[in-house]
Amino acid sequence: MPRRLPPAPRLSGAFLRAAARAARTKTGSVAVYHALRADLKIGELEELPAEARGGPPLHNRVVAARPPRAAEDARLPLPAPPWSGTSASYVAHYTQGTLTPEDVVVRCLAAARELAGRMPTVGPLHEEMPKKAALGEASESRARYAAKAPRGSFDGVPFAVKEQTAVRGFARQVGTIFIDPMPMKEDGTCVAELRRAGALVLGTTPMTELGMSPSGQNKHRRLPKNPHDPRHIAGGSSTGSGVAVATGLVPFALGADGGGSIRIPSAINGVFGIKPTWGRVSRAGDYAVDSTVAHVGPIASSTADLARVLEAISGPDPLDPETLFAAPAKPAAGEFLAALGRGVRGLVIGVDEEEWADASPSVQRAGQDALRALEREGATLQRVRIGLARQAPLIGYMAIGLETRGALQVDWKRHAGDMGYDLQIAMAALGEAKATDHVDAQRLRSGLRREVAGVFQRVDLLALPTTVDTATAASEDEMASGFLDARVLAGLVRFNFLANLTGLPALSAPVGLDARLLPIGLQLVGDAWDEATVLAASAHLERLGAAKVERPAVSVRILP
Repeated sequence: MPRRLPPAPRLSGAFLRAAARAARTKTGSVAVYHALRADLKIGELEELPAEARGGPPLHNRVVAARPPRAAEDARLPLPAPPWSGTSASYVAHYTQGTLTPEDVVVRCLAAARELAGRMPTVGPLHEEMPKKAALGEASESRARYAAKAPRGSFDGVPFAVKEQTAVRGFARQVGTIFIDPMPMKEDGTCVAELRRAGALVLGTTPMTELGMSPSGQNKHRRLPKNPHDPRHIAGGSSTGSGVAVATGLVPFALGADGGGSIRIPSAINGVFGIKPTWGRVSRAGDYAVDSTVAHVGPIASSTADLARVLEAISGPDPLDPETLFAAPAKPAAGEFLAALGRGVRGLVIGVDEEEWADASPSVQRAGQDALRALEREGATLQRVRIGLARQAPLIGYMAIGLETRGALQVDWKRHAGDMGYDLQIAMAALGEAKATDHVDAQRLRSGLRREVAGVFQRVDLLALPTTVDTATAASEDEMASGFLDARVLAGLVRFNFLANLTGLPALSAPVGLDARLLPIGLQLVGDAWDEATVLAASAHLERLGAAKVERPAVSVRILP
């Protein structure tokens, strides 16, 4: 049986507002700090032995256990496209003349409005590209196809961008109402690279406030509910990006991940998502560029599009010095896509049974069925133990929480009342943390990196659940006021912080549905710079039918 998570009540509505008011007093902030510390079991960190710690981290570069796996290419075909198609499906229509980019833009914008008009809403766009501008870019794409000179592999393919990353002409408010609403003058590097390959921005997607909640609620945004069952949350913080892909509006979208914010909505909505190796992808233009845990990456309806997008946006960028240490500097053309044909024969996958014991029975069954499918194809499942894995979320709370609290020092003084009630409580509590809390968490982070690197000397991948359970239900009143639920928060991030703290690549693949027909995610973590192995395993799961994007109850059909 899974261990019990912290039994804290869910706060929403008048109770949440009252708690936020109390938290903004000195007495209240101290009380809330100790309550959250107890609910999330952060005090466990103080009980860990001295040998669990490393030295204070002097840099944030990843620790690779060994060079990326050199696997024999089995030259297997790409997995079949999902029900909604892939970026290659769009390109095929344009090449054959059965559809134009203008047709797609008109359909996408109409579909986005239809999804937004539902009650509960499943609308994945926060701001959409003005129709005239979108059609102008689509017309240029059609002209390139007519001249048989498409700009790149994404020419005319629509995509959406989490409102955390700069998109020219759109505000970058990161789910808030107090950050400057002026439109950005330049694209972030990732957006610019995709546009360089011809991709068309449909708009920005809404997120939880400052990315500080994984539960897909934000009183300042009309966040979409889960398209598989709109009575349930869609996860976060890349909420809109996950829903945009799951509903079929776009074949891929950009998200950002500081504690699972790509993988959680991917798992909760039944699609694929990958957080790359730290330094693989530039964060220039991303609001969280100064974070030590935040990564930019894609959410997609197929492993193939994860590979295509990751290849397009990877590489050194002088605007993000962390990318200058990438090894190798940039994947060769077609390298990630070619890796999808490797298969899994000879692959060693580490399984920590004590970690899996914390997942719900349905998540355990689906994940283990998928792993057994890989085992039948020639992979080896090897038992491993990562002692600090259970404390990874506790370390992660201290890392992302205190970094955000420090970055918001001025905004907290000026705009505390403009923040959502759940964020007010979190920021007030974090303001009571001690410097020793932060330093000790960083030393434990070093110890975790050391321990995980030791495991990767024996295995090629580490398999974990993505979340403890499937999507929780949430009422419209809870979505309108926001809510604070330590049990839900802990269950969503439980297995995700390990990859953020180590900087290792981690992918979530949809491996089934529970009894309520809600999606389940399997997480595959790779060694540093070895996204190819992670993608190869995900593609083989997809090829076998063990990972599949199911069409949700609420969806749109863009391609004929």
